[in-house]
Amino acid sequence: MSIQHFSGSVLPLLFLFSNLLMADETPQQDPPEEAPEVEVKGGVRTLGGRQFWGDIIFFRGWRIQHNVVLGQHRLLDPQDKRHLSGTRGECEAKLKELREQHKLQDMDGKAVILIHGIGRSSKSFYAMKKKLSEQGYTVVGFDYPSTRISIPDSTEYLHSVLQSLKGIDSIDVVCHSMGGLLLRAYLMKHKEPRFGRAVMLGVPNQGARLADMLKTNPLFKTIMGPAGQQLVTEGLIEKLPTPEFPFAVIAGGRDGQKGYNPILPEDNDSTVTVTSTRLPGAADFLLVPVIHSFLMTNDRCVTATEHFLKHGTLVEGRAAAPIKPPQD
Repeated sequence: MSIQHFSGSVLPLLFLFSNLLMADETPQQDPPEEAPEVEVKGGVRTLGGRQFWGDIIFFRGWRIQHNVVLGQHRLLDPQDKRHLSGTRGECEAKLKELREQHKLQDMDGKAVILIHGIGRSSKSFYAMKKKLSEQGYTVVGFDYPSTRISIPDSTEYLHSVLQSLKGIDSIDVVCHSMGGLLLRAYLMKHKEPRFGRAVMLGVPNQGARLADMLKTNPLFKTIMGPAGQQLVTEGLIEKLPTPEFPFAVIAGGRDGQKGYNPILPEDNDSTVTVTSTRLPGAADFLLVPVIHSFLMTNDRCVTATEHFLKHGTLVEGRAAAPIKPPQD
C-alpha cells in the first residue's frame, strides 16, 4: 500500500474512530448516578447496545425506549435499570402504575434536551447535565440509534420525546456534532413552539470534510450507517433549515491555519472544521481550544452554554459575535 493510499483511506478512519473511542464513558470513572425522586426497588442493569435503542417517552428521568432492530420496547428508571420489556402499551401502563403509586405529578417549568452526535449517547453530556440540573432545568438526556437509521428518521424519536414533556413550559436545546443536524432536520417536519434557545457544539453545519473522504469506505459505511452518509458536504445538509429561535455556535480549534487533525485543510477540532460549524443566523460564536470529543465536558464550553441559555450571549462581559450571512 502506498503512503498516499494509506493517508487517503486509513488515516481519516483512525482520526474518526479515535474520537468515538474517547466518547461516552470518559472520564476515568463513570459519572455519578442520578438520584431518583422516589426509591423504586428492582430493575435489571442493561447490557449496553445503546446504538439500537431510541427514546420515545421521558418522564422525570424514566424513559421508554424502542429497539430499532427488534421492535420491542423497554422501561428504564433514572439509573438505566430495566423494569419491563414488552410492547409500548405495556411499558406505558407500567409507567402509569408507578406514577399513581408514588403520586408523581406532571413535570413543569423549563427543560433542556441534550442531543448527542453519531456513535455517542446521552452519557457524553454528563458534565453538562450536572451543571444544568443545578440551574433548575429538567434535563432530558435524549438517546437515539444514531448509526442505525438516517437523520430524518431519527427526528421521529425526538418528536415523540418532545410530545411526552407534558407540563413543560419552555425547552432549550444543547446539541453536539450530528445532534445539531438532527435538530435542524426536525425543523423541516415539525413545529415546537416551546423552543427557547439552543447551543451547537462542533456541529458540521456545512458538512463534514472527513465524511467526504470516507463516504465510500466499506468500514465507515458499515459502522456509521445511513446517517454517516448524510454528513457529507453535498446532500441533506444543504437543505436543512436554520433555527428561527436564538442559537449559538461553539467550535473547537487552534485559532490558526492548522487544526488538531492535519488531514483536514484548515483549523478544526480533529473531526469538524471551524468553517463548517459556522451557521449564518447564529446570535453568538465562540472558538475554544478543545478537540471534538470533549466539547461537551470542557469547563469553558459548559459555562458558555449555561450563560447563553440564561442570557443570550456565550461569554459574560463580552459582546456577542453573531454569524452573519456572506455578502453577495
